[in-house]
Amino acid sequence: MKNSIKVERAIKNVTQEELAIAVGVSRQTINAMEKGKYAPSTILALKIARYFNRRVDDVFELEDTG
Repeated sequence: MKNSIKVERAIKNVTQEELAIAVGVSRQTINAMEKGKYAPSTILALKIARYFNRRVDDVFELEDTG
């Protein structure tokens, strides 16, 4: 799953730690998501999108695997 978390963080000028605290996960989880190594739950994706005042599909994109 691709995402624009890093870009959204830069726009809002927040650190991984600040975002992690705001959405209730660890900084390592945010880092793993930014690197594409972790796909968030639906609830976490919604929390992140809401934090940035964006739609989920503006922040997250399914990769075509087939």
